[in-house]
Amino acid sequence: MKLGPEEKRIMDKMQPGILTVDGFLGNDNRNLHDIIQEDAEKVEALGYTAEDIGKRMQYLTERSKEAYEEPILIDQKYLVQQDIWRGKVVCPFPHKGLYVKADIHLKNIENGIEISWTPLNIHFIEEHGFFEGKGSKHRLDPETLIKAIY
Repeated sequence: MKLGPEEKRIMDKMQPGILTVDGFLGNDNRNLHDIIQEDAEKVEALGYTAEDIGKRMQYLTERSKEAYEEPILIDQKYLVQQDIWRGKVVCPFPHKGLYVKADIHLKNIENGIEISWTPLNIHFIEEHGFFEGKGSKHRLDPETLIKAIY
């Protein structure tokens, strides 16, 4: 599928060194639509929506703030710690929005899955259905993410 001008602008902003050092696409050579579509199909097959996942990630992130950057046990199942960094990052999609630079680390103590995300990941998933490109530093595989947070 040929890239439209808007999708090309978004993908240009997602390249390394534009909005972040590492970018958002990793070594994934597919166009943005195909990246989002493949992940949407995985999420749907597992019985969830990107919005469900984003809201769950946001819940865990908000609860982790109660521990002031220390680990906290949430719902007797998730060990979560949030590390907050100085600054904010902008979303490459065409709307206004700044997101705090932070890393949220989660360990599901029932199944042992460990995963990390950023506030921008939450926004990407909930609002755009974007889990980042394969090979991206903050890529979240939908199946692994779902197993970790549910």
